[in-house]
Amino acid sequence: MQKIISTTTFWVLLIASLASQAQTKVLKLTIDAEIDPRMNRYVDLGLTAAKNGNYDVVFIEMDTYGGLVSDAKDIVEMILDFKKPVYVWINKDAASAGALISIACDSIYMAPGASIGAATVVTQQGEAAPDKYQSYMRATMRTTAEQTGRNPAIAEAMVDQSIAIPGITEEGKVLTFTTSEAIKNGFCEAKASSIKEILTANYKDGYTIDEFSPGIIEEIVAIFLSPYLSGLLLMIIIGGIYFELQTPGVGFPILAAITAAILYFVPYYLTGLAANWELVLFIVGLILIGLEVAVIPGFGLAGITGIFFTFSALVLVMLNNDMFDFTFVPFSAIITAITTALTALVASAALMFFGGVKLINSNAFKRVALTSTQQKEAGYTARVHKEPMLHKQGVVHTILRPAGKVQIGDTIYDALTRGNYLEKGEKVVVIGEEGNDLVVRKD
Repeated sequence: MQKIISTTTFWVLLIASLASQAQTKVLKLTIDAEIDPRMNRYVDLGLTAAKNGNYDVVFIEMDTYGGLVSDAKDIVEMILDFKKPVYVWINKDAASAGALISIACDSIYMAPGASIGAATVVTQQGEAAPDKYQSYMRATMRTTAEQTGRNPAIAEAMVDQSIAIPGITEEGKVLTFTTSEAIKNGFCEAKASSIKEILTANYKDGYTIDEFSPGIIEEIVAIFLSPYLSGLLLMIIIGGIYFELQTPGVGFPILAAITAAILYFVPYYLTGLAANWELVLFIVGLILIGLEVAVIPGFGLAGITGIFFTFSALVLVMLNNDMFDFTFVPFSAIITAITTALTALVASAALMFFGGVKLINSNAFKRVALTSTQQKEAGYTARVHKEPMLHKQGVVHTILRPAGKVQIGDTIYDALTRGNYLEKGEKVVVIGEEGNDLVVRKD
């Protein structure tokens, strides 16, 4: 009996010893830029990786002057919903949205000389935002502090300069804590010079730390967010649509336009910049343009509206606007988006003007489209029309751009021009035949 007890005790002690040597797995995230949809997605991916990788602790290194309240609120909700501890080490600054995210963490550590606070919502011009934004931020700071066991009045004073707390802050000043002040008032656990110093103090040497990297897909997404590449994709979208309308049925131009549109919209959608309504706006714009070209005679309201919708959608997906609220969108970002779209439009127009003829006459184009006519001199004798049509006069039945229909006598014929657009009702004369089509010019 004694032997059995001794063996059992041995295994219990061995398992306990091994368990005590088990290392704490730590995943490190870095928030060192503006809080925006890109950072929102980065944190989301990081916390997902921590969950899937069964990490014990997530540590955030923080150094930011803030950013968009909406994205900060999303990040706060992710942190509060995360089942494992999330700690933050403020390397230098945790201002505005950065302060909100820090307060959502289970423990706050700060480097010597760091600061936390100054969470007043400001516009891109540096002015205080309207009170509705301040009120939202105050409420968010207060409830977040309550959820993490910190003083909600202090958190609210980081937003509202009208709040006075005896011994901490006076009216007329937005509250910002230094490291020592944050420790004194329960907004920092300890001063530390690095994350490793914090981990060593808490776990001795029993930890491993990995730095989160988004992966190659996210790197590719970041590349496609470049204004230069976005401009190139816009050129392909506009040019592809134009050439497909000029040579319907070829397929390659519209395929190129669709591919470019996917590569253009998907990265912005994944990072939260492209909203569903902006994608709908783009599609509606294309539909209106298609109706103007194929169904509605002339070029009027539908075509102009379609061009406006399409161009607007291409610009808006590059901007982090809330519907048409541009309060927190940098003016420089608006200029960059408009300049990129206009440059692509002008470049596409130049490509259409100078490259259209070369494309149609190129060997590559001839391999995918029939560009030759079956002339009598080459041995083709089949006759489509029962009577000679040369020099006959008629009127345009549907707009010729350059293909459409004409009416000669009581009969409707397929027709085309040599590149000119002719409106419905204009008089024409037949100058030749190409297959089933009559070639006409303005009479």
